[in-house]
Amino acid sequence: MHDDLIAQAKTWLAEDPDPDTRAELAKLLETGDRQDLADRFDGTLQFGTAGLRGELGAGPNRMNRSVVIRAAAGLAAYLKKHGTPHGGSDAGLVVIGYDARHKSADFARDTAAVMTGAGLRAAVLPRPLPTPVLAFAIRHLGAAAGVEVTASHNPPRDNGYKVYLGDGSQIVPPADAEIAAEIQAITSLKDVKRPDTGWETLDDTVLTAYLARTDAVLSPTSPRTARTVYTAMHGVGKDTLLAAFARAGFPEPVLVPEQADPDPDFPTVAFPNPEEPGAMDLAFAKARETTPDLVIANDPDADRCAVAVSENVSENNADNTWRMLRGDEVGALLAAHLVRRGAQGTFAESIVSSSLLGRIAEKAKLPYEETLTGFKWIARVEGLRYGYEEALGYCVDPDGVRDKDGITAALLITELASQLKEEGRTLLDLLDDLAVEHGLHATDQLSVRVQDLSLIADAMRRLREQPPTELAGLPVTRAEDLTQGTAALPSTDGLRYTLAGARVIVRPSGTEPKLKCYLEVVIPVENHKALPTARAKATDLLTLIKRDLSTAAGI
Repeated sequence: MHDDLIAQAKTWLAEDPDPDTRAELAKLLETGDRQDLADRFDGTLQFGTAGLRGELGAGPNRMNRSVVIRAAAGLAAYLKKHGTPHGGSDAGLVVIGYDARHKSADFARDTAAVMTGAGLRAAVLPRPLPTPVLAFAIRHLGAAAGVEVTASHNPPRDNGYKVYLGDGSQIVPPADAEIAAEIQAITSLKDVKRPDTGWETLDDTVLTAYLARTDAVLSPTSPRTARTVYTAMHGVGKDTLLAAFARAGFPEPVLVPEQADPDPDFPTVAFPNPEEPGAMDLAFAKARETTPDLVIANDPDADRCAVAVSENVSENNADNTWRMLRGDEVGALLAAHLVRRGAQGTFAESIVSSSLLGRIAEKAKLPYEETLTGFKWIARVEGLRYGYEEALGYCVDPDGVRDKDGITAALLITELASQLKEEGRTLLDLLDDLAVEHGLHATDQLSVRVQDLSLIADAMRRLREQPPTELAGLPVTRAEDLTQGTAALPSTDGLRYTLAGARVIVRPSGTEPKLKCYLEVVIPVENHKALPTARAKATDLLTLIKRDLSTAAGI
């Protein structure tokens, strides 16, 4: 076995086009670190509906140029067989975008070379730009497909490869499996043509068209008075967001300077995700200095949008308490704002998001749909007007960007804050109103990050073999294994428990080594005075559900 491992590594080394990973692998072969070699060669980074995502490094189980070239060649072969099966008017065009992570520009250039060598036309965005710009460009240019090189909010050591088809939404089955099969059919990089030139590098015309499209998100007569503090979280969102806010006529956001410019090492955060503990500390410090109406954050590729509000305004601004709104809270606020503006069309969300959206849509007599997790599913809802997912993703302009978009979401939430400000109210006041109108929908998440993926499989197996009969004293009225699918949903690896006044969904993360549990409790509220008691009750129930679920799953 050891000899086979060495032979695999030497074969890989011989055709690796990247001097950095060649040197890395040569050193491993020299030192004979069998465990590290096995981790890199005893498997292959799997291409699926999330494309590729993983740690940078040498070997088939890492993100590197060799893996990306194979992925690009597989996609090219798929496109040549199928043309534009999912929309797009130009069967020969593939648009490529990339973020500012380590190796992103290299991976984008390799993809362009492979597409050109395969007889397709490649167009690369002019520089690192937000993922929504790439999603927009696919539809705007009528391309057959698009590729975004990004690992979104993953740790600095990771990178990824996200594939879109001609309708501007991410791939779903069976396209993922068909592309994966084409990748598997590539036996050697020597068989993949990669010319040094021949692709197009786009100018700023597409970005200008995207920015012009952001104007459509806002009401022409809305106030534009809310002041913001903004952090790009060391990613690529700053310039695009500032340009969009300037076009809209909002006050210029105050930047968090330490996190404003792209830095692939993400030096000020443990994880470049606004949801992670400590990630927003610098933004909150800047907010205490400048007393804005909102704090807004994008994740590194700017397809997600986080929002924080002040819970109190003290005489000494340094004592102001800033709170991150949950993704479900922002999702409900945007929905209520769009309803108030008279939006028509289907409102959609994934199964892990709050059921409050369904209540809002029902009262407004709007169509509503629930999908599997991920915008690859939400974006495909027929007649979509608005879609969101609790992980800070919001699609507020599906005709322009059929994916989550942290730039346009930031514009829309700032418009809502401006409107409420003119009324002497805040986002928190509107959340209170929604709770009284529809019931308090309190959500939380239990997320367990692991080193050993078998721990996730073990937890899912335990829950399937011995599903809980009650959580927090609430009886489980229905237990569903979502691998069986439902009348409305395709099969997925997940479990859903319906309780008396609560709901729990458990699933492995599709992009990180995490087991994720999504919790919701719903408590009727008679009036605003009853809200503090209802919130205290909800907090207690969520805490107890977490405890009991952890015990049941053995995590």
